[in-house]
Amino acid sequence: MKKKSIWNVLPLVAILAIAAGPVRDKYFEITKNIEIYTNVYKELNTHYVDELDPGQLMRTGIDAMVNSLDPYTNYISESQIEDYRIFTEARYNGIGVEIRLMEDKVVLDEVYEGFPAQKAGLRTGDQLISINGRPLKADDANVTYRMMRGTPGSSVVLEYIRPGNKEVKRVEMTREEVDIPNVPYYRSLDDGVAYIKLSNFTANATKNIAEAFKKLKAENKGQLNGLVLDLRGNPGGLLREAVNIVNLFVPKDELIVSTRGKSPEHERVYRTMGPAMDTNIPVVILINKNSASASEIVSGALQDLDRGVVMGQLSYGKGLVQNTHEVGYNSRLKVTISKYYIPSGRCIQSVRYENGEPVPLPDSLRQPFRTKNGRTVYDGGGVMPDIKLTHEEQHPLIKQLTDEGWILRYIDDFCEGKDSLDQGLDFCFTDYPDFLSFLKKKDFQYEGPVDKQLKELKKAMEKEGYEKEMAATIKDLETRVEEEQEALFTDYEDQLTRLITREIIERYYYNTGIIVYELGSDEEVNAAKELLLDQDRYNKVLKTKKK
Repeated sequence: MKKKSIWNVLPLVAILAIAAGPVRDKYFEITKNIEIYTNVYKELNTHYVDELDPGQLMRTGIDAMVNSLDPYTNYISESQIEDYRIFTEARYNGIGVEIRLMEDKVVLDEVYEGFPAQKAGLRTGDQLISINGRPLKADDANVTYRMMRGTPGSSVVLEYIRPGNKEVKRVEMTREEVDIPNVPYYRSLDDGVAYIKLSNFTANATKNIAEAFKKLKAENKGQLNGLVLDLRGNPGGLLREAVNIVNLFVPKDELIVSTRGKSPEHERVYRTMGPAMDTNIPVVILINKNSASASEIVSGALQDLDRGVVMGQLSYGKGLVQNTHEVGYNSRLKVTISKYYIPSGRCIQSVRYENGEPVPLPDSLRQPFRTKNGRTVYDGGGVMPDIKLTHEEQHPLIKQLTDEGWILRYIDDFCEGKDSLDQGLDFCFTDYPDFLSFLKKKDFQYEGPVDKQLKELKKAMEKEGYEKEMAATIKDLETRVEEEQEALFTDYEDQLTRLITREIIERYYYNTGIIVYELGSDEEVNAAKELLLDQDRYNKVLKTKKK
């Protein structure tokens, strides 16, 4: 056999060396910087003036590292694993409550219907005093959650105080598996229109939507005029559930979403796998700024395939896929591995962020794509509705009243001694003057954007020595601002009244009660229903000829 000349082999060796060079340099940089990181940690631990918590110090470094990438790449410590499982699976072992910290108190923020806490008579607003004899501290919510959770069948003893009552009550409960429903409510609206609310994309979401749809169809003797699928506020979840939900209304073998990443193993194509449940029923999908991830796959795919009309506000804009990897000691790294692309080929990941929130881009800065029927849609940040609906924004006054717990404190007083509401789900709060009196008695002080600017102005005046010359002017401004703020309580009376009504209903009828109450005056649901009942307009939006 003829031997190859060394001169024929050398070019290949050179090419391989050049190709290996960048890889070798990268691994050298990784090794070098890990050694530097370890040395810095060792020197701090040895020489820093105060005693250090090794775990906390390392956690700070890890968090800084992952936070420099994107909002969804996170380190999950052993103590956070249960919370992560609850988010992804919407189930855990415990008593079925959410808590919130209010001043120096631990109070129940939500009680899930049908689980131990609700069966034992606990209500939203109850203050927790101790768990299994251990007093609770308001500065450690994680400890409180861990104490309430445990093996199904095990017992837990809670002591609590009901608002307006100083008596400490004691109750013993048996822990259960708490399975938070992903379809918390569905019903038939007027004129044969079905309504289904999906709160998250956890396991069995497709199955639960299908069952709800079949029941509503049976209620209407097999004839529905349309479906409103409510994805407002839905943060997403399992990608496969999103694909399967689209499959309920789209036939087999349609491309729904594909993922593309740095590694070929992360490049996948997801198609509908089975026959659809109903390919003809008109569908409206409701979304808002808090509809994210899997919600955007469903709404965006149905939009791209011209299978449904999307209504509401621009969605959140999360087009990234995460995977979790074990990193030792029962901790995990949730890391972004790819971007997803819906049927038209667009990615809806937001490209601009401010204060951790996505910033909508104008269409002029977004790339256009085409739906199945040739309609123009855009990438670069969320799903834009086919029909945009204005949404009532929360005024800073209402945000402060909510965030600081003033509304909850008022409701504590209002609900004192009331075991039920005489009007049931038809209850409507009407004593707005009493709420204003409560705020005045408790010395509530609203601090809006103008107040903060006035404080900065006064500081600047004092610094420059103009406080005496401008004192009268500043005083006049403060008086006028105070008058304007008083008027805000009149301007937002309706909004505050609805919010108080909503929170009171939740105390007695839980999350289901809230949905029922809000449906009664939900302008977006009514707009969706009207569109579904106007087939000419519905088809015109989708540029579909009437069959």
